Amino acid sequence: MNINVRTLHCQADERLVKYIHLKLQRLHKIYHRIEGVDVRLMEEKKGGKVAEVQMHVPGGWLIDRKSSTTFESAINASMDTLRRQLARYKDKRYGYEPEKATALNPHE
Repeated sequence: MNINVRTLHCQADERLVKYIHLKLQRLHKIYHRIEGVDVRLMEEKKGGKVAEVQMHVPGGWLIDRKSSTTFESAINASMDTLRRQLARYKDKRYGYEPEKATALNPHE
């Protein structure tokens, strides 16, 4: 999985970049076919920090943007949302609901 971290109006130290890589590698356990991730870190004029994550999966992109007082808390909030998006994407692409499958069978 290719992870790119870019900054705008700020500098990201090595500790922050390692933290982002560690967090994003955990998503690979949920879905192993993630092709790439682009992370943009920005500072707002009012002092807030924004983390925008774009994840490329087969067939499209999963995107999330969170704002917080620190980059770490913005990344954590974004990771929760991306986990839900990735699970929903995986379920739509590969899964099915057993209740609907049995309800369609009139012989049972």
